[in-house]
Amino acid sequence: MSKAIRIYETGGPEVLRWEEYDAGKIQPGEVLLRHKAIGLNFIDVYHRTGLYPLPALPAIPGMEGAGVVEAVADDVTEFQSGDRVAYAGLPPGAYCEKRRIPAHRLVKLPNAISAHTGAAMMLQGMTARYLLLGCYKVKAGDTILIHAAAGGVGSIVCQWARHLGAIVIGTVGSSAKAEVASSNGCDYPIIYTEEDFVARTQTITAGRGVDVVYDSIGQTTFLHSLDCLRPMGTMVSFGQASGPIPPMDVGLLGAKGSLFLTRPSLMHYTERREDLVAHAEDLFEVVAKGTVKIETAQTYNLADAAQAHRDLEGRKTTGSTVLIP
Repeated sequence: MSKAIRIYETGGPEVLRWEEYDAGKIQPGEVLLRHKAIGLNFIDVYHRTGLYPLPALPAIPGMEGAGVVEAVADDVTEFQSGDRVAYAGLPPGAYCEKRRIPAHRLVKLPNAISAHTGAAMMLQGMTARYLLLGCYKVKAGDTILIHAAAGGVGSIVCQWARHLGAIVIGTVGSSAKAEVASSNGCDYPIIYTEEDFVARTQTITAGRGVDVVYDSIGQTTFLHSLDCLRPMGTMVSFGQASGPIPPMDVGLLGAKGSLFLTRPSLMHYTERREDLVAHAEDLFEVVAKGTVKIETAQTYNLADAAQAHRDLEGRKTTGSTVLIP
């Protein structure tokens, strides 16, 4: 029997249990997948703590993985045993050696991309894709601000945005992370523990403000992020690593310059099969060309998922992290 990480209650990393698990018989429309690598993402923490409730407990967390198809249901025609595949998004259940998953949520992984890279990039890479091409279509000459610029999504956004011709400002927590951000194309890394990122951003833009802010931090940065925008700029709030954002008066958006605000989700941007494939193909293209390089900065055994969560929450990680079954 294979094994999995399961949670029976929400809470700290200690609720993650490594135990035997039977994936069961595949159902119509499903594929049996053997994982080669599993992606670690902050949404996994939100599921573990209950901030984003899982459908039911006990549950297997995890939203991203790559591996090899072992079996397909009779009605599945797009995939066959032996195919290399990857996925990101619903339904959760990636923290396991083997799983059943709806075939329509999978994409074939190009031969040029390893399973480890696939697991490290699908969720974060497709997130970067909808941030840069969906929420606000970044073009040459735009100036963007990305928080957590040395993190998984931030590292990809910096590279991709520079490729699009944008000027990239990014916040980081240390000089070491500033070097990481710079190496990924961040023109102006701001160490937020040493500088006021609002004041620094306004200085960089000569008081104009940026065209778009990508904020995955949430509570501690949200209002300050609005102050970094130009009039009619776009605020993209796509995470809340520091905690939930308190309720706000929407009139504030008008007072600060007729700003646009969106709270996107990868699940909505890739809900339709054709949108999922488009996001994946765009990501595969920039990675295969070397435009975006995916760094797997940390690797943990799947059995050590609790420690991986502690390090992620403690902001000890950079780039992408994968769990190995």
